[in-house]
Amino acid sequence: MADEFRTTEVGDRYAQALFDLADETRSLDAVRADLKSLAAAWSDSADLRRALTSPVIATEDQQKALVAIADKAKFNKTTRNFLGLLAQNGRSKDLTAVIAGFERLYAKKTGVVAAEVVSAKALSAAQNKSVQAGLKSALGKDPELTTRVDPSILGGIKVKVGSKLFDASLKTKLDQMKSP
Repeated sequence: MADEFRTTEVGDRYAQALFDLADETRSLDAVRADLKSLAAAWSDSADLRRALTSPVIATEDQQKALVAIADKAKFNKTTRNFLGLLAQNGRSKDLTAVIAGFERLYAKKTGVVAAEVVSAKALSAAQNKSVQAGLKSALGKDPELTTRVDPSILGGIKVKVGSKLFDASLKTKLDQMKSP
């Protein structure tokens, strides 16, 4: 996930509540899929980010927007109700922290190892397979890959697994050459 998806204390509390409810209603995978979809929308839409973080947009309007998104995307009832409550409590701005916290809790419960791969341009299927195989070898289990394109790294890749970052980007190598 992108850098903006970091856990916070408030996000962790809401994520724990959502996780417990999803686990209790046996909808963990459905809620996780909904949150992944919402995270992608967040990353792709500046309008969505503005609508949910702007202090000038009323809490009620943020709530209507989140519930409308959930309805249109046919989110699980647990996700839909949670998003309404999050906005009702004036916490729409904490959505990314909730998503990050939920993902962390899900990984802990299921043993999923998530890895984010950042490249200067989109990886081919063969390159994706190669990265997947290398990570499986290094980690001892199949990682769940998310990929992101960031042209500013110029070339190479960055791989983040948990709090560990492997940076083989051309930009970092050039920056290291500049430093004495």
